[in-house]
Amino acid sequence: MTVHVVGIGLDGAAGLSESARQVVETAALLVGSDRHLSYFPDRGRERWALEDSTEAILEIRRWLAEQPQLEPDAETAERDGESIVILVAGDPLFHGWGKLLIAQIPPDKLRFHPHLSSVQLAFNRLHVPWQDAHFVGSQGRYFEELTAKLKLGVEKIAVLADEIHTPAALANLVKALDLPTRYEFWVCENLGSAHERVGLRSLSALLGESFAPLSVVVMLRELPPRAESFDLEKLPLLGIPDAAFIGCGDRPGLTVEREVRVLVLAQLALQPGQVVWDVGAGNGSVSIEIARLFPQSDVYAIEQTVSGTSAIEFNYGRFGLQNVFSIYGTAPEILHRLRPPHRIFIGGSGGGLTKILGVCALRLLAGGSIVLALDVFEDIATVLSWIGDRVRREPHWSYRIVQVQLSRSVAAGSLTRFDALHPISIVTIDRHLS
Repeated sequence: MTVHVVGIGLDGAAGLSESARQVVETAALLVGSDRHLSYFPDRGRERWALEDSTEAILEIRRWLAEQPQLEPDAETAERDGESIVILVAGDPLFHGWGKLLIAQIPPDKLRFHPHLSSVQLAFNRLHVPWQDAHFVGSQGRYFEELTAKLKLGVEKIAVLADEIHTPAALANLVKALDLPTRYEFWVCENLGSAHERVGLRSLSALLGESFAPLSVVVMLRELPPRAESFDLEKLPLLGIPDAAFIGCGDRPGLTVEREVRVLVLAQLALQPGQVVWDVGAGNGSVSIEIARLFPQSDVYAIEQTVSGTSAIEFNYGRFGLQNVFSIYGTAPEILHRLRPPHRIFIGGSGGGLTKILGVCALRLLAGGSIVLALDVFEDIATVLSWIGDRVRREPHWSYRIVQVQLSRSVAAGSLTRFDALHPISIVTIDRHLS
């Protein structure tokens, strides 16, 4: 006896292939939700309304065990009404029942008849290729998985929504994460039915509107990002929200988070009228924060990536700053061309940390400081080795380290959880006057 798993869409029986419809019509046992069963009239065969998946699979296994083991070929047995059909939504092997059934029922007893999945339909409605899309199902670690993909800034995300993981819950999570990466939100409802609706929605619309219980939200990263208008006067003097910056598109990790940024500024111990280098500036968040606080200072934002340099120039233009200078180039070579600094922040090194520190120490003015934000042990070891050698030769150098591990509260449906930022070691190296 064979267990057929038949995918079905909102167009009901009309959307099935002829072979899948024949399998359903000749089944001895039909299992499915009330909606799926309603597509097929009761013809006296046994029907089970699908409520609890675990219990249903146990019952199917018992049903299989109680049936006589017939010798005729499978096609003859199924024509005689000796098959079980489970009706499921879309493709059973895509965020569906397939994985659970394979684990519980011998594979040689299973046969799958997939329908178009809701995600496939959604991307086709949007005319967007989807072979490189990332998916988040409504089961399992929904909020953790979605958070990870948003932090990575992946280009295409399809989110399967339900009564709990609603578009509003998604919007609350995006707002709480306060990320510089921007997305378009396409809500696709009732795909494949006469009541299908697909539309572009803003975050506020996701929070305020009602949507069909089962829908797909397709998130498409904006390239290039839109420049939303904002009131500079309403921004805080210290600790600009991350979302106020435009990110680096395909490299969202180049943004220094607000909490870390504030601690870096404290370690820099800035004064008015200084020259500041921001080496490995990412999207310029640290440079812009410094330039706003100290309009008399000159800030050089050095970045070796095209996407980062573009983001820096875009951001300081939005903030109306005249004292940030975007420098496209690779450290340490580019550093010889710049004015000697009073303060240096190193947020990225591209693997050349020892050489960068050597040039920075050579160019740093007496009484100045170098601050590094490091997230890997190897870089910490490199810095400690470098400063040890430097102090033995020039005792007027010293250092200190602040290790930071922070978490932000984010909405997880009706609950709140903590989302951890990457642990950061902030190393401050001071060059004393004598």
